[in-house]
Amino acid sequence: MAAAGLSQEERDAVKERAKELREEAKAGKNREAGEKAVAKAIAEMPESDAAIAGRIHELVAQHAPQLTPKTWYSQPAYANKEGKVILFVQSAAKFKTRYCTLGFSEDAALDDGEMWPTSFAVLEITPAVEKRIADLIVRAAG
Repeated sequence: MAAAGLSQEERDAVKERAKELREEAKAGKNREAGEKAVAKAIAEMPESDAAIAGRIHELVAQHAPQLTPKTWYSQPAYANKEGKVILFVQSAAKFKTRYCTLGFSEDAALDDGEMWPTSFAVLEITPAVEKRIADLIVRAAG
């Protein structure tokens, strides 16, 4: 019988996050270190998720170059100048879900009335999806 509480994947993610925080403290807000960490995270994803995450990485660089790449729970993420994660990509394989996710934190500038989405399932990047993602990145970055 499984213990109540966090799943093994969630426990692993917490450990990975603690390791990331220690590494970030050593590197500071170093863009080069962040780029390397994100490239490594993308390379470790299954091919379909890596293609999505790689294209999102390119879109962030193109449309919100002020955001700093970093990893967040071992997944690609992008932080504002205060170091707060604004958006992130979550591989479907990471938590055994059926789709890759593009997510936005509460610090993303996406507020729209009384209710707005903060995560999106991404199955493939078509030109229409790419445009929508680029628009969201620009809005989220403020």
